[in-house]
Amino acid sequence: MELSLEFESVIRLGFFLGVFGLMALWETLWPRRPRFVRRWIRWPNNLAIVGLNNLLLRVAFPTTAVGLAMAGTEKGWGLLNNFDLPDWAAVVLSVIVLDLAIYLQHVMLHAVPVFWRIHRMHHADLDFDVTTGSRFHPIEIFLSMAFKFMIIVTLGASALSVFIFEILLNATSMFNHSNVCIHARIDRILRRVIVTPDMHRVHHSILPRETNSNFGFNVPWWDRLFGTYLDQPADGHEHMTIGIEQFRTSRELWLDRMLIQPFRSKVGHYPIGRRGTAG
Repeated sequence: MELSLEFESVIRLGFFLGVFGLMALWETLWPRRPRFVRRWIRWPNNLAIVGLNNLLLRVAFPTTAVGLAMAGTEKGWGLLNNFDLPDWAAVVLSVIVLDLAIYLQHVMLHAVPVFWRIHRMHHADLDFDVTTGSRFHPIEIFLSMAFKFMIIVTLGASALSVFIFEILLNATSMFNHSNVCIHARIDRILRRVIVTPDMHRVHHSILPRETNSNFGFNVPWWDRLFGTYLDQPADGHEHMTIGIEQFRTSRELWLDRMLIQPFRSKVGHYPIGRRGTAG
């Protein structure tokens, strides 16, 4: 399959708007939890950070991840471009490796205090819904893109592989951050193959032990394999507190405060390995 960068942008935007709209409707009609903060405060600021990040990425990076993969294929960069694998096998392997890389990156964002300062803006949201899935600090977006570029070049992932992975990552992030109600029996089945909202919501608990669990975005297997899986929050999904200790007022949800969060307050108890991470 040949991809053009214009085609990629249109398809990715279409998937984003489609999944966002579906999740927003679902969580409005059948919410899992009552809202703590009104949407008119959170949504404009969360969506503003999405727009800002996309604008800054276009300025800071001369190509997209798919564009880099195209160049890698042409120049023979990376492992898979130097092995004779069937196309389907290379795509499956690339998506799996990229997903593992994002899981490991996520763990590192919680393990290194300076990285946690950057990542904690994502966790400082006082509610958990579809907009939380795209709420990341611009510095984290830059670091994540640079890390992803390194993996793509080293692995030799094809443009199709990267395109599929980017669509999946974006869609599953919005899905597993959504405030949607899924029957417990269905959730138990789904979380065998995909990270569900109930599974990932635990990761947004105010309790450090729960925050430092369930790092996966696409599949739950890495958490189970590496021992970071936690089935349920201690206080239950309806009564658990979302967010982190340092930023608990609605004023902290404004765009200006989100942008300066990495430079304010102490690191806190959340980085993995620091005293107090047991909760």
